[in-house]
Amino acid sequence: MNNTISNESKKYLLHLARETIKTKSRKIWLSKKEIEDLSKDLKSNGGGFVTLHKNGKLRGCIGYIAPEFPIYQTVIENAYNAAYSDYRFNPLSPEEINDVCIEISILTPPKKVEYENYKELYNLIVPYKDGVIIKKGMNSATFLPQVWEQLPNFDDFFSNLCMKAMIDPQEWKKNNLSIETYTAIVFSEKDKL
Repeated sequence: MNNTISNESKKYLLHLARETIKTKSRKIWLSKKEIEDLSKDLKSNGGGFVTLHKNGKLRGCIGYIAPEFPIYQTVIENAYNAAYSDYRFNPLSPEEINDVCIEISILTPPKKVEYENYKELYNLIVPYKDGVIIKKGMNSATFLPQVWEQLPNFDDFFSNLCMKAMIDPQEWKKNNLSIETYTAIVFSEKDKL
């Protein structure tokens, strides 16, 4: 994936996400002709997340980091999952569909952060720009770049990310985590595209 997506493609992806949620189907319901006519940026593989907000609060967020599928397919799959399969929430009810605002994050491929001491992370990771993935053994978690808005303190960000991965909140200071970063193109239905 390159680092740009046209406004026309952003509008289309938001439309795909909305239609997926309305139809309650994760099947690729586009015709072969529609898929052939998609722009190159939508057919290229990319990781991505779909986030749903209702009244300014999180209502679902699902995605995957690896660029395994074309972006249009990534959005369809994750729109469905954010609405109906996020374990933190009940499935979206028909009455709620028009009340949610859809946000899409298209991710760049992750890059490993090479560090010897956690103090180096303060210079290697850019708050508000970098999404972060941590791994220790079988445990892993990620925070999208937007999470810096809720957790602007660097230490809090990493401690909460450790808790999300179900490891000790101070584990990141023990210098034994695998850490990767990525950036995201983020857009939502409330944007003027």
